[in-house]
Amino acid sequence: MGKIKIAVKSPSIDMTPMVDLFFLLLVFFILTATFRPEEAAPIKTPTSTSQKPIPDANLGTIMISKGDKVFFNVDNGTDSSLHIRAKVLAAIGSEYKIKFSPKELKKFEGLASFGLPASNLKAFLNAPDQKAREAMQVGIPIDSIDNQLLMWVRFARTYNTDLAFAVKGDGEATYPVVKKVLAVLQDSGVSKFNLTTDLKAAELPAEFIIK
Repeated sequence: MGKIKIAVKSPSIDMTPMVDLFFLLLVFFILTATFRPEEAAPIKTPTSTSQKPIPDANLGTIMISKGDKVFFNVDNGTDSSLHIRAKVLAAIGSEYKIKFSPKELKKFEGLASFGLPASNLKAFLNAPDQKAREAMQVGIPIDSIDNQLLMWVRFARTYNTDLAFAVKGDGEATYPVVKKVLAVLQDSGVSKFNLTTDLKAAELPAEFIIK
């Protein structure tokens, strides 16, 4: 008597739930993601052999552009509900007799680096577009008469005691300006800071390599 052969069925997997989950995650990330604002000026950093990473949070950054313009940036720390950037701006406003509205304080929290005198901050925050703001970026004053960078650094440290600092200078920035920036950090009690360099390490010529 012949054996009855049972038909072999190939297993099938319903991918519909997985596709639905994928689109749900995609929509979630699109709605919750925040785009990083553009920096105030392009900085071409020099190369380095150091691979020490810069902190992702609790960081104040001083940038020196090719034309020796000085820019500053400070983040909101690990807890954005503290509104550190808004508090620093309000303190600067109090120092220079400028009153910022809640809308202007909130606008400032969403911006990146900036470099302009305090007297132009209200116009900067109420500028119609990014192009208009870029035209105002003439650098933060660092002269001995009105060293506004010093005030930014001190107020930033006041509202975030865990703040670390990094100096990001263009390879063509002049030494006198860099020296003034380092003096500001020293006068503010910052004894340690990071120097931001290119991610690609500088390659040494073959004759300098020790075997």
